[in-house]
Amino acid sequence: MDLQIIRLLFDFGMVVLIWLVQLVIYPGLCYYNLNDIGIWHQKYTPRVSYVVMPLMVGQLLIAIIQVNRNADLYTIMSLSAVLILWLSTFLQFVPLHSKISGKTNCEGIPQKLVKRNWFRTVLWSLVFLWSFYWILLS
Repeated sequence: MDLQIIRLLFDFGMVVLIWLVQLVIYPGLCYYNLNDIGIWHQKYTPRVSYVVMPLMVGQLLIAIIQVNRNADLYTIMSLSAVLILWLSTFLQFVPLHSKISGKTNCEGIPQKLVKRNWFRTVLWSLVFLWSFYWILLS
């Protein structure tokens, strides 16, 4: 299978996942009381990681391979976007999730997740559209 097709599959997986997170998972957290959200979050986080991490790692690895094979506008911009998404995830969202899993008051955090996640939702959507566009050109 062509590397670009595999990349498109990872990008599509991420765009479906991020829209699910944005429209269902994060807003759903807003309906938990402060005690129950911590309990659910401790169960939810490891489970969703089985889906999230392979998609994110696969997308990153393929983007790196693509840049190494052919450093053109598409591959450099694409890898840059993926790296920005990784930074956003681990610098902004992981700490918010840690507050929910911890014993501290997490009031307002689900709302912050919903609001801040729009950036990742839009960027992952653009990454997918960018990959799809480049496949159509080739």
